Amino acid sequence: MGTDLASEETVRFAAGNYRYLPGVFQYSAGVVAEPGHRIVRARFDRPVPLAEAYPVVEFLLAGNDRPPTALCACELRSPAPFTEAGFRAFNEAYALQLDAWGLLATGANPVARSNVCPAVDPPAVPSMHAFCFTVPEAAAEARADFVVAGSGEAAEGKASYEEAIVALGDVSPDGMAAKAAFVLGEMERRLAGLGAAWADCSAVQLYTVHDAYPVLAGEIAARRAWGDGLAWHWCRPPVEGIEFEMDCRRVGSEVLLSGS
Repeated sequence: MGTDLASEETVRFAAGNYRYLPGVFQYSAGVVAEPGHRIVRARFDRPVPLAEAYPVVEFLLAGNDRPPTALCACELRSPAPFTEAGFRAFNEAYALQLDAWGLLATGANPVARSNVCPAVDPPAVPSMHAFCFTVPEAAAEARADFVVAGSGEAAEGKASYEEAIVALGDVSPDGMAAKAAFVLGEMERRLAGLGAAWADCSAVQLYTVHDAYPVLAGEIAARRAWGDGLAWHWCRPPVEGIEFEMDCRRVGSEVLLSGS
């Protein structure tokens, strides 16, 4: 799974004009735009296979006079949850592309990421749903744009996900509440590391195929953990055994891309 999370302080990624919270080798825990910059989120109208999406990323960044290193976050969609070995192999292949773009030049991965598996009409192969990148903005708001990477109910940086999953195999109301409490706590840790809070979010996303209403009415409502609104996606997290995932962001500019 990678190494233990080393710090709750952001690290500057000068080549991309953003700062990131250190995470594991496959993604950072979150990113925040540097002063004088904002984050743009580009979403495909349908998931696009990664091999086809990567050239689109390059083209859109170049069209905005941005280098590949301006990429700061990716939202992926996969056919079904991976085994631990399968997830590791996927991450190693994904990291090769980031390395080719110069994003791993400092020895760490600055790019935040979510990767979930639609329960209905999943893609045939791992695909891209959306990506974010920084652009200069002289009049950027005082509250900086940010993206918090997805987290499920398992502490990262352990030898395996299975040993770290909260309430493993328990999708009862009590089990889901325990899972949610962990994930919400991790979201809050990451938000705080980026200098933000729930109230700063323009979007909060929840991924589970289990009954989330008790969690919405309980842990989420108690924390006001919905920003400007919460989107519940009928998706599973990317690793077998994980049942509940969230991510969040504050992004002032979003565009829709045709995947055809």
